[in-house]
Amino acid sequence: MKKNASFIMMDPSLVRALYDTLGMLQSNSEYSNELLQGLKDLMEGEVATLVLGLNDTDKGLVQVPNDVISAGALEIYPRSRKVLCNGTEVSLTPKEFDILYFLAMSKGEVFTKEQIYQAVWAEDYLMADSNIMAFIRKLRKKIEPNPDAPEYILTIWGIGYKFTDKI
Repeated sequence: MKKNASFIMMDPSLVRALYDTLGMLQSNSEYSNELLQGLKDLMEGEVATLVLGLNDTDKGLVQVPNDVISAGALEIYPRSRKVLCNGTEVSLTPKEFDILYFLAMSKGEVFTKEQIYQAVWAEDYLMADSNIMAFIRKLRKKIEPNPDAPEYILTIWGIGYKFTDKI
């Protein structure tokens, strides 16, 4: 899945202010010391760029979990981008995997075709209803026991799709 990234230029005074402020805070984050060291490395010229990432499972933020996403006989392994159905690996295209992963990360939440398109392709929606429908149809053929009566990827008529929260 494509991710948006930001590059923010900082001058030495901002780096120093962040370093000083973080040093005074009583943060109970396990990453505080790493951030302090990264800011120190910036100030000392040891590195020219500091890359930050967000790791917060408690707030429902999208991230790649370490563990498997399970629903019935379906197992999704996000880090290896592997999917098993009844213990057998299912061969998915990258976009098929991205759609499945996007829906499975928010079990029970209904998404329009436009929302799915924007999340997976990370670009403006260009009336791609039939494109999304074709991907869903192919995905169902690969993971559903009976694609004509899907158990995992459900159609919400007039709205879009959701990953089941019943299994």
